[in-house]
Amino acid sequence: MPPKKKTDAIKRKATSESQSDNEATQSASKKAKVSSDSLEPAVATNGQPTNKVLPANISFAPQIAGTVRLSTWNICSLASASKKGFKFYVEAEDPDILVLTETKVNEVPVDPFLNSRFPHCTWAISSKKTYSGTAVLSKHKPLSVDTKLPGHPDPSSVKGRIVTVEFPGCYIVATYVTNAGQGLKTLKEKNTWNEHFTTYIRDLDKKKPVIWMGDLNVAPTAIDLANAKSNWNKTPGYTKDETEAFQNILNPPESAAGVGKFVDVWRQNHPEDKHYTYFSYRFNCRTKGLGWRLDMFVVSERLVEKVKMCEIRSEIYGASDHVPVVMEIESDIVTGSQTL
Repeated sequence: MPPKKKTDAIKRKATSESQSDNEATQSASKKAKVSSDSLEPAVATNGQPTNKVLPANISFAPQIAGTVRLSTWNICSLASASKKGFKFYVEAEDPDILVLTETKVNEVPVDPFLNSRFPHCTWAISSKKTYSGTAVLSKHKPLSVDTKLPGHPDPSSVKGRIVTVEFPGCYIVATYVTNAGQGLKTLKEKNTWNEHFTTYIRDLDKKKPVIWMGDLNVAPTAIDLANAKSNWNKTPGYTKDETEAFQNILNPPESAAGVGKFVDVWRQNHPEDKHYTYFSYRFNCRTKGLGWRLDMFVVSERLVEKVKMCEIRSEIYGASDHVPVVMEIESDIVTGSQTL
């Protein structure tokens, strides 16, 4: 369960360095509850902050010229996150394309704030009420949109977990990947997902380069979670089957002739950092710096040199038990004026 709000919570607004003066004025009247101890958060041993609610003021470096900014965030329920400052992050980040996972919406939201910022929205909604859910919100108009995983034997289990958006220069595949379940009871279902998703992303890559983003529900290596040894082959997200499936996408085996490679962007740029995107609300994990890196950007190898920035927004914690990840890539990759 989420922690209770502290009684000394105060109200402040979030601002963005990249906002126009008009936008800043409009947002000034909006308030979000934040804790006074979030103004100068402590830092855990892994180097990430330990705040448990959103910072009092949210701002980021301006977007690099000539790029598209993409953000992915597991919000663990749009309804819940919206009460805890979700919109202040979106306002400050101002991404061109925003992927939301675990939205838990039962129908397409009527949200003037999001609709005014993102005229092109796709919401993949689960067959189960208030369960999973993936959305791609974009300022750029896509050529096509799909919410299916071709070949999967159980389409209903896929519903709400994947959105593929085609742009002139690339595909963006947003996923909230199937979980292997407590006690690994649904590892078989996860393996089925991985089998068909691997085929799918490879097929897309043969047509256009791919940006795969979202909650991938796997910690790729021991450095991507706090307690690797005790979790190995026991905890969903860090099993032999799951990590091997992920590595086979990055570096296909020799038997997969003619298949392109993919790159885990943040890890390539931060080869030693033990930074995470998910901190359980239980056991004081945030304060102790005990987390998992589950949310990421994986791109076709030929796109790597076009990426200009990829960072974990470590301080944006409290609206969800995950933090966002952001990437900036040359805008031509989306608009399609370059051929790769």
